Amino acid sequence: MPAHRRLVSKLLLVALLMFGFGYALVPLYEVFCEVTGINGKTSNTPAMLLVDGVDTSRVVTIEFLAKPNKDMPWIFKPEVRRMTVHPGEVHVMNYLAENPTAQMIVGQAVPSVSPGQAALYLHKIECFCFTQQQLAGGKNMLMPVQFYVDPALPAQFSTITLNYTLYDVTASWQPVASIEKIGE
Repeated sequence: MPAHRRLVSKLLLVALLMFGFGYALVPLYEVFCEVTGINGKTSNTPAMLLVDGVDTSRVVTIEFLAKPNKDMPWIFKPEVRRMTVHPGEVHVMNYLAENPTAQMIVGQAVPSVSPGQAALYLHKIECFCFTQQQLAGGKNMLMPVQFYVDPALPAQFSTITLNYTLYDVTASWQPVASIEKIGE
């Protein structure tokens, strides 16, 4: 019986360690992807324009994709599907959003870049993805992204795909509370 008890204790310890490793795997993976840039995630904060000039000797094709999540009823698409740019040039590209429903919906766009390592070189100065977008029923709007490609982009990358997935976040949306005037 003591041999069984020891075996069961070891197996429980192994199971506990496996659970702990599985639990820690997601944050470790996110750190790894952030350091290596292989996840295709772009920054959630505006970039500063830090380039010294435009590299007119190179051309990079930027492909724009958009899709609403299955639970998002908006019509969502890029104004143009493809654009050629010189690294270092600042460009503005619009995405079109339309809410065909009768109610106000709040959307949040989540960007991804392909190939993943190119995400380190695609810098968004301004983007609708930085904030939640509120759109009344039956209305439409242009949602701009202002960006540039870093001239340090390795030569192996001649095409970058910027894809946005749009999610309905109306249920978790909190309108900004108004501040009452002092003395009222």
